[in-house]
Amino acid sequence: MKCSMPAEWYRHSATILTYPHNRETFFDMLEKAKDEFVEFVKVVSLEEKVYINVNSEGEKEELGAKLKRRCVKGDIEINIVRTNDSWCRDYVPTFTVKDGELCAILWEFNGWGKKYLYEDDKRAGEEIAKILEAEIVKTDIVMEGGAIEVNSEGVLMTTESCVLNKNRNPDKSKEEIEKMFKELLEIKEVLWLPGGDIEGDDTDGHIDNIARFLNDRTVAVSYTEDKSDKNYGTLDKNYRFLKDTGRFEIVKIPLPEPMYYDYPWGRMRLPASYLNFYISNFGVIVPTFGCKQDNIAIGMLKEYFPDKLVIGLDARGIIVGQGAFHCLTQQVPLVKGRNVC
Repeated sequence: MKCSMPAEWYRHSATILTYPHNRETFFDMLEKAKDEFVEFVKVVSLEEKVYINVNSEGEKEELGAKLKRRCVKGDIEINIVRTNDSWCRDYVPTFTVKDGELCAILWEFNGWGKKYLYEDDKRAGEEIAKILEAEIVKTDIVMEGGAIEVNSEGVLMTTESCVLNKNRNPDKSKEEIEKMFKELLEIKEVLWLPGGDIEGDDTDGHIDNIARFLNDRTVAVSYTEDKSDKNYGTLDKNYRFLKDTGRFEIVKIPLPEPMYYDYPWGRMRLPASYLNFYISNFGVIVPTFGCKQDNIAIGMLKEYFPDKLVIGLDARGIIVGQGAFHCLTQQVPLVKGRNVC
């Protein structure tokens, strides 16, 4: 039987998050990342339940104290589920609806193409599915949740550079993976964007940094008009591919000013993108980076979410970990007669 994956703008039962904890991800920005995380939780929890994974009782107490200080009063459940990293979108199941019940699609997770330690993350996905009492469906597609984006008309967007990467699915063809997407998610069509990752992105091209559905007929793309920017070729290729379909209104969302961080191995550009927003029940939460493009991007997104608040929150600490708000989250769809809240 098929499982249907609702578009993110459909109402959620809950959002799942993992508290930032790995200093080798955030370095000297870990405390700032934690504070930004709490502000994010405060907004999301205004209108839906939030599950948060922590690694220990000590982290649970620390997070509880931070939430109390920031007057976070929503429905929050903190569970000790050990993880290697905070990017919940990628190792938590993709939650779907099957015959009126919650279903958890467990992709095979291998640390973003064998780049990082991942055994705790890999185990966490199944633990979380059990906490939510979801039916578990396992697949041998090696992938992360941030690699796919769907609308409500059965269209899925992803990138060739990530899902067809030799460190993930070397023995699977595009056609085989496409068939499995259709079977697992009740998808009718897959759009394979040809552009790869932006500078600083260690995911090989997750879709949630470069192209997002704003509604069924509108796609936002990250873009720069600066042809000297190293991201120009990748982003322009995606824009032209989507435009050539003739099916969508394409909205160019500017990249923020280039941001850099001095890692132990050298100075790198950060993969800052306004498209790493999260659509919660309360509003659309957009990462901001302290530059003039923040207000431009928020203003553009407001036009396409007239029934939701579009809110900018500082993500300058979190982005050092090479991800932002969408990467931190996984939504749990609302299931009739079985509300997780």
